[in-house]
Amino acid sequence: MPKKLVIVCLINFFIAAVMGLTLRFSFIDSIDINYRFLTHAHSHVAMLGWVYLMLYVLFVHYFVPEKLKVFNRLFWLTEVAVIGMMLTFPFQGYAAISITFSTLHIFCSYYFVYLIWKHCKTSSNVSQKLLKTALLFMVVSTFGVWCLGPAVATLGQSSAFYQIAIQFFLHYQFNGWFLIAVLVVFFHLLQVENSKIFKQFFWLLIASTLLTFALPTQWFAPHDSLLWINGFGVVIQILALYKCFQLIKPKINTLTNQKNKLIFYMYCFALICFVLKVVFQSLSILPEFSQVVYEHRNFVIGFIHLLMLGVISGFLFAFILKTDLVTVSKSLTFGVYSFVLGFVLTELLLLIQGIKYYFKSGILTEYYLLLFLFSILLPLGISFILLNIIKSTKYATSATKKT
Repeated sequence: MPKKLVIVCLINFFIAAVMGLTLRFSFIDSIDINYRFLTHAHSHVAMLGWVYLMLYVLFVHYFVPEKLKVFNRLFWLTEVAVIGMMLTFPFQGYAAISITFSTLHIFCSYYFVYLIWKHCKTSSNVSQKLLKTALLFMVVSTFGVWCLGPAVATLGQSSAFYQIAIQFFLHYQFNGWFLIAVLVVFFHLLQVENSKIFKQFFWLLIASTLLTFALPTQWFAPHDSLLWINGFGVVIQILALYKCFQLIKPKINTLTNQKNKLIFYMYCFALICFVLKVVFQSLSILPEFSQVVYEHRNFVIGFIHLLMLGVISGFLFAFILKTDLVTVSKSLTFGVYSFVLGFVLTELLLLIQGIKYYFKSGILTEYYLLLFLFSILLPLGISFILLNIIKSTKYATSATKKT
């Protein structure tokens, strides 16, 4: 796996984490920056600079035997788009230059889908099905982005059309493209075979992903039928989770027999977060709960971080730890534990404060200060993992020169 590319992905993640830390500091003391603009930058760099590009590297590494130069060139062009968003969104939000870079990223992603579809070679039907499904969801999710312009021109940013278009993009990015993509690599490494259980899991996963979009739609275009559709999707999602663990169970020895125990711990962390994601999403069957989630931002942020930092980043870190890019050391262990601890503590704070808001019992003592202090652990953990890979790279290079 190309070390430089993984390092770039982690640098993007570190920058996104620092942006998130800045956002939380803004509640403690005023900063001379637009909060909304910085939020856009934070989310775009985290999603497209970290998750998307890391999945890019993993897909090429595991599913493209012939390492064509075009993949390397496309990676760097996509990174240019990420840097462009990183430098423009904090100062202008959605404007001509930032939209140009985000549009460039979308076109790069379309070309990536074409290249993977053309050059992908795997003997596993499981990997092939999941991989192509993940890529299709990625393309479909961008339809929401293309609807934003017409939505603003016809009905305005406050319209249900505009809001639903945003939710369409986010839902099928997170629950479609990102989630299924990490499952592709996970199942590939476990060598999950095509079976009746897998086929059941596959169709249940697709159906639940499609149907649960009814919930964010219902927030902006309320209708009783949407609650029923979401409820049906949630039930199917629970069945998909059950089938997922049925597929994993025979491979439990593969999970536990890792040279580096951190890999096993990160797999467990990601899977626990996956279960919690399904549990919390299942509560949306209750109309009162789904409305509470919509009205209280703490729950929304907590759920997004549960999926992005817990499930998806948890798997991505496990995949990185499984390679020879890292050197097992105390600093690496500290980095992983720091990230996990920061995630757990901030999630607990968001949940507790969200419950307090719901019961109208005020705010936790030093809530914003604690949230900021706990959030420091996230970029701190990422930096230690990043430095470990950089040092390992330098060590490997110097060892090669000596020989």
